[in-house]
Amino acid sequence: MLSSSSLSRRQFVQLAAAASVSGPLLALGAKSEEGYLNGRLYKTLKIGMVQGGKSLEEKFAIAKEAGFDGIELNCPGIDVKEVRAAIKATGLPVDGSVNAGHWSVRHTDPDASVRAKALASLQEALRQTHAVGGNTVLLVVGRGSDGPEEEIWKRSIDNISKALPLASELGIHIAIENVWNQFCYDHEGDHTQTADKFVKYVDEFHSPWVGMQFDIGNHWKYGSMGDWIRQIGKRIVKLDLKGFSREMDKFTKIGEGDLDWADVRKALAEIKYTGWAAAEVKGGDLERLKEVSANMDRVFGLTPKA
Repeated sequence: MLSSSSLSRRQFVQLAAAASVSGPLLALGAKSEEGYLNGRLYKTLKIGMVQGGKSLEEKFAIAKEAGFDGIELNCPGIDVKEVRAAIKATGLPVDGSVNAGHWSVRHTDPDASVRAKALASLQEALRQTHAVGGNTVLLVVGRGSDGPEEEIWKRSIDNISKALPLASELGIHIAIENVWNQFCYDHEGDHTQTADKFVKYVDEFHSPWVGMQFDIGNHWKYGSMGDWIRQIGKRIVKLDLKGFSREMDKFTKIGEGDLDWADVRKALAEIKYTGWAAAEVKGGDLERLKEVSANMDRVFGLTPKA
C-alpha cells in the first residue's frame, strides 16, 4: 500500500505527465505564448491563508475545494503523521514548505551561534518537507542590515552550503525568495533595477539544489518582473505571487495594481517554465480562497477547472 508521502509524490508525477501530454497539443493550437501555462502551471497557497476549518484535514479540503492543486506548510514545526493523514484523506499534496523563523534566525547574522541555529532549522525543514512529499523549502537568506554586502554574501553562502549534502540526498530544492530584505537590490532605488545580483548569488552555490522561489509581485516596485524572469531563467524552481501598484506604492490582490502580467506570461513561456505557483496574499474563508484561485487563473491565462 502506498504511504501518504508516496501518494503526494505520485500525484505530482501525474500532474507532470498530464502537462507533457498536453504540451504538444497546446503548442499546435497556440499562435503565441498565450495559453502556454495551461497544463503546465499548478496552483498552491500558504497554509496560513486558509482561515476556515478547525483541523488540518479540513483546511486541506477547503484549499482543494477552492481550486488549488497543492498547499505549502511552515517547516520545521509540523506533525508529519497529521499531515500525511490530511494528504491521504483529501488527495491534496504538499508541494513544499516555507522555512519557519528565517526572518529572525538568519544565515546572514554576524553571530556564529545564530547561524548554526539557522542551519539546523533549514536542515530540519528539508527533512520534514521530504517526509510529507514536498520538493522545495522556501528560504529568506537574511537581511542586508546584518553587515556590508560582501560580508553577508559570503557568510550566508558558506552557512547555507552546509545544508546542500542533505538537500541533494533528499532531492529537495532550497528555493531562495526575493523579498524586501535590503539584499541583492537597492532598497532606495527606482524601478529600473535588474536581477543581476540574484543570478550571481544563486550561481555561487554551484548546485542544482539551490534555485529561486521567485516572487513576481515583491520586486515590481524595483524592476520589470518579465525581464527578471528572463534573467533568472531556469534558476526559478517555483513562483510566489501577489499584486503591486507602483502608483499607490503598496501590494494588492493578484491582478490588481499595474504589474504587467502579459509580459510575465510571455517571459514564463520563453523560459519554458513548468511547475508550481504559490499565492501569497491575504487569505480567508472558502469564498475568499476561490477568489484568489480565480485571480490566479486570470493573470496566468489558465482555463478554470470545471
